[in-house]
Amino acid sequence: MEDILTVHIPNEIRHTLNRTPEEMERDIRLYSALMLFRLGKLSSGTASVMAGIPRVMFLDLCSEYDIPVSQITTEELQREVSGG
Repeated sequence: MEDILTVHIPNEIRHTLNRTPEEMERDIRLYSALMLFRLGKLSSGTASVMAGIPRVMFLDLCSEYDIPVSQITTEELQREVSGG
């Protein structure tokens, strides 16, 4: 089951971006999913479902937008690698 939300976007914004209503809908879903994932509100799997794309593609887009896909810190990674 899914909820249907209505977002009102002024026509001039859509025209400025040169996007069809369908393209705007996809963009809003994708960018919302990326931001919610970045903020730690959604897992990558759930965010990819929200965006309507496969998880691997979502993770590739995270890389393109410089969104870290791992929450591990450099120090934690170094401890893992060194076995400590």
